[in-house]
Amino acid sequence: MSESELGRKWDRCLADAVVKIGTGFGLGLVFSLTLFKRRMWPLAFGSGMGFGMAYSNCQHDFQAPYLLHGKYVKEQEQ
Repeated sequence: MSESELGRKWDRCLADAVVKIGTGFGLGLVFSLTLFKRRMWPLAFGSGMGFGMAYSNCQHDFQAPYLLHGKYVKEQEQ
């Protein structure tokens, strides 16, 4: 695996983690404010779920070295 490919994978993993943790935190905040009387556990649960999903995606991405992502595949003209 080349250094540039490794860097792209790390960038993808970090961006995915930020999005998933932020979304989990946001959903936890909404549920905490609306349903659970401002308890803290929905925030921790949502953020933890986001982190777990991001970790799983990164682990899969690094263990599948020959997986091609759609934005790097070029269509051949005939």
